[in-house]
Amino acid sequence: MHGGDQVADVLSAQGVHALFTLCGGHISPILVGAKARGIRIVDTRHEATAVFAADAVARLTGRPGVAAVTAGPGLTNTVTAVKNAQLAQSPVVLLGGAAPTVLQGRGALQDIDQMALLRPHVKWSYAVRRVRDIGPAVEEAFRSALSGVPGPVFVELPIDLLYDEVVVRQWYGAARSGRSLGERAVQAYLKARVARMFSGAGRNRPGPAVDVPAPVPAPDRVAAAAAALAKATRPVILVGSQAMVAPGAADRLVPALERIGAPVFLSGTARGLLGADHPLQARHKRRESLKAADLVVLAGVPADFRLDYGNHVRRGATLVSANRSSGDLRRNRRPDVAILGDAALALAGVAAALPARDDDAAPSRWPEWMDVVRGRDAEREADIATQAEAGTDDGVGPVRMCVEVAAALPAGAIIVGDGGDIVATASYVLRPDGPLRWLDPGVFGTLGVGAGFALGAATVHPDAPLWIVFGDGSVGYSLSEFDTFVRHGIGVVAVVGNDASWSQIAREQVELLRDDVATVLAPTRYDQVAAGFGAVGLHVDDAAELPAALAKAKAADGPVLVDVRLGRSDFRKGSISM
Repeated sequence: MHGGDQVADVLSAQGVHALFTLCGGHISPILVGAKARGIRIVDTRHEATAVFAADAVARLTGRPGVAAVTAGPGLTNTVTAVKNAQLAQSPVVLLGGAAPTVLQGRGALQDIDQMALLRPHVKWSYAVRRVRDIGPAVEEAFRSALSGVPGPVFVELPIDLLYDEVVVRQWYGAARSGRSLGERAVQAYLKARVARMFSGAGRNRPGPAVDVPAPVPAPDRVAAAAAALAKATRPVILVGSQAMVAPGAADRLVPALERIGAPVFLSGTARGLLGADHPLQARHKRRESLKAADLVVLAGVPADFRLDYGNHVRRGATLVSANRSSGDLRRNRRPDVAILGDAALALAGVAAALPARDDDAAPSRWPEWMDVVRGRDAEREADIATQAEAGTDDGVGPVRMCVEVAAALPAGAIIVGDGGDIVATASYVLRPDGPLRWLDPGVFGTLGVGAGFALGAATVHPDAPLWIVFGDGSVGYSLSEFDTFVRHGIGVVAVVGNDASWSQIAREQVELLRDDVATVLAPTRYDQVAAGFGAVGLHVDDAAELPAALAKAKAADGPVLVDVRLGRSDFRKGSISM
């Protein structure tokens, strides 16, 4: 066995089904060892894609996704994806190769201070220096990634710990005898160094899969939230991604929300939690409902820019917040009832503490208030329908494109959003029909997640229909990964809204600064680029052509990119975020 085998043994024991990577000599033993143990190796065209794929696995399973990248630029290429996982509170294990221990700091190939680079962006990091520490370090990475507020972790594995001892001794020349006193002294040092590195190398065996229970909320806080909710007349519940991080969270959340019976807004990974048309779910005009509410529950949702730093909740309302993070729990707006712990467990506890309703079959405890919220939804839906029907002179309207995609989506489809303006538009229209069927970047707003998220989702749910909605700006980050889709036989339907512009930026920039500098793109035929990688490419210029093109995409064998020429729209005018 070599060090790569020890890493692979732990990955196997932790139930890792896929390892995402871009190859490099520093990590080859990990890849070979993992493949030998039946772990699927998914090699990408950029290291960020590998981390995005691991992130998607984590979001969809509640277990850490794993990526392995080579030293130096291989690791630096992951930083944005790691930061995205950190801000999304996604448990990702990043394994990074490194220069040989004896040569670090001496100008070795791709040798940088990797720990200083990654430490600010991960929960926990560790640089392994002995072979016997490899297994325990990787196991601890899984434990740390899952504990408390989940997040990414990093393990540095120098190349001389991953190959077998005979090979490493040959590298260092420890098997040869020097002639001079100085040479003999160097050889003695290297022999001692190698002996120390490999001392006790076979001592550890991988333990069972790490199981970290979700943090349980304090009962008195849960009881206080239930008492406040029982007195409310216009409550609103917001459920965010953090409420979904524990395996089985959806199984707790759905009956809890139905027992509570308040209007529910869903965001992030929680989209789709209640299916496509649940009577409790509210989709539009969230700000108006929050301003009118007398009680608001934030379940795994921080009061950040998405809630105008807490200002969307009026000051006279009772604010209940459940969050694993003590910082997020009180950020920008101190709640009246603060519940530190898992949000899904908190809502389940609140639901259990509420008295039974006279009519358990009714969808809501507050039918009149529910009608008001539904009325706002209906008004916005009518506006969206009008926008969808409105034609454009220069292509397909973005709302119309999203409406046609929604009509074409197969049952059980997993939807990945990667873009600015078009994905924000899609979020108004597309309705995931079940939990954990929507993936978007999260709070960091990172472009380029699309291919990686799709790759990760494909390994978790290989039989599920997989769709990506791209903007023409964001697809530029992922185009080379169509080669990855083709090589790995992953059938994905990617729909690109192509208006030859960074529209989300251009709309406000032109109005405020009277200049479109750096926001203009070429009307590139992305379908032809994808076809060059071996995928199926389709192009649409007119809305009437779109249903047939999407039907053809669904029937295709293998990955498909549908390039849709978009016309200009002011559907999201005034939506800039800060």
